[in-house]
Amino acid sequence: MRAANSSTASWLVAAAFAAVLTISGGCLAAQSAPDSENGRYSMTPIPEGVLRLDSRTGTVSTCTRSGAGWACYAVPDERTALDAEIGRLQAEVETLKGRLAAGPTVSGKIDEALPKTDPLKKAQPQAPKAAEGERRIEIPLPSDQDVDRVMSFLERAWRRLIDMANRVQKDVSGKI
Repeated sequence: MRAANSSTASWLVAAAFAAVLTISGGCLAAQSAPDSENGRYSMTPIPEGVLRLDSRTGTVSTCTRSGAGWACYAVPDERTALDAEIGRLQAEVETLKGRLAAGPTVSGKIDEALPKTDPLKKAQPQAPKAAEGERRIEIPLPSDQDVDRVMSFLERAWRRLIDMANRVQKDVSGKI
């Protein structure tokens, strides 16, 4: 055997590389073939027709037969609606954060704690426990105008009820 020179060796490597690419390209073409082999859609029968799932995009459609042929309509996707609502809420949160950051700062805030003996608490008189039991809730009474309005409403309702009873009695006695 004679030793191969470097140009022959590089030619053999290039040929082997081209063969590998050709074989792997055929495998890739075979993997993308489901469109032509009816592998993209999966169909499930339902009472109205067929439920179609697109395995590439994930969309679901209902297909029904009509006079003109088959018609497919996309089923509303809850996930899309949820994603839209999440996006809206995130934008609203960012807006509110911007308002908070731009808003006025709190003044009068102190970093040290108040003393345990608060002088404001001593200023308020403490009521004895006996006085707590005598507390009463006062409810304001209705005015004369309010009472008159209620009375006129009740009078009208009573007259309507009596009139209705009289009409029913006349209708019943007229049929007998």
